[in-house]
Amino acid sequence: MTRVLIVDDEPTVRNVTSKILERDGFQTATAADTEEALSLLASEDFDVLVSDIVMPGLDGVVLMRRTQEISPHTKVILVTGEPTVESAAAAVRAGAFAYLPKPVIRTDLLKTVGDAGRFKALEDENRRYQRNLEEQVEARTASLQRTLLSTVEALGSALEVRDPYTAGHQRRVAHIAVCIADALGFSQDRREGLRLAGLLHDIGKLHIPAEILTKPTRLTAAEFALIKDHPRTGWNILRRVEFPWPLAEMVLQHHERMDGSGYPEGLAGEAILLEARILAVADVVEAMASDRPYRPAVGLEAALDVITRGRCTHFDPTVVDAALSVLRKEGFTLLAEAC
Repeated sequence: MTRVLIVDDEPTVRNVTSKILERDGFQTATAADTEEALSLLASEDFDVLVSDIVMPGLDGVVLMRRTQEISPHTKVILVTGEPTVESAAAAVRAGAFAYLPKPVIRTDLLKTVGDAGRFKALEDENRRYQRNLEEQVEARTASLQRTLLSTVEALGSALEVRDPYTAGHQRRVAHIAVCIADALGFSQDRREGLRLAGLLHDIGKLHIPAEILTKPTRLTAAEFALIKDHPRTGWNILRRVEFPWPLAEMVLQHHERMDGSGYPEGLAGEAILLEARILAVADVVEAMASDRPYRPAVGLEAALDVITRGRCTHFDPTVVDAALSVLRKEGFTLLAEAC
């Protein structure tokens, strides 16, 4: 049922208008002035407001504007005893649904209020539909994100099974990278993309024989060439998967260096994604601070010295500065789950 608020300083007009509308099935309430109307609008929901323009105190145009603030979906019909084409046009431009001249003709009143009520009902239905659609999309998105995360973690675990010496490496790199990104002011969504890239950055090593990955002595030139190809292999694995972030490119570029001395494509400077520049620093820090088959861990401070010396040449100076501020923070640990 359409609810209508009638506002007029003349009691007779309020009563007659109310009776006409109620006889046709509308539910009505009345107010003698703008202040009373605003009080009702603040406490009750109305589909349509029928208001005189000329009233003592605040007029109907002011009421309409206040109504748009309090109850923006309520349709406003303005009524006045001084009708002109210009005043009608001005009322509609100001936001009125319609404009009626006094004395109001019964059929015009019923038709206009009925049209306003039906229009409001259609808008309400559309808003409900949109909310329902958004809720379904959010639920589906959340489900897909959970599936995506499970897949990413499974891929990362597959590599750890083949290379026990680097167990946890990808998770620790992801953790360091996200902490650096947080210090750089990344949004939550962008940090999540970087975190997933960190969990997958060495996925290309799945194609490298386990005996090379775990070899305790110096690699031959051929073996090292195979190792150096793992970013491109990782890119080939990931590029056909539709992620919301450029994960394949982040993985491809995480061994590139600012001066172009990295691999596999020799990119330099801004040609390297910022996320890949962050991964480059996080990867070096974690690798040096952890044990490897061919050497024991050299420690966090030694790792920080390496990225400090490589600032500007190998590593993005902004990323290095952010990393130093994070990694030297009291209580920070490579095993932490949060920054």
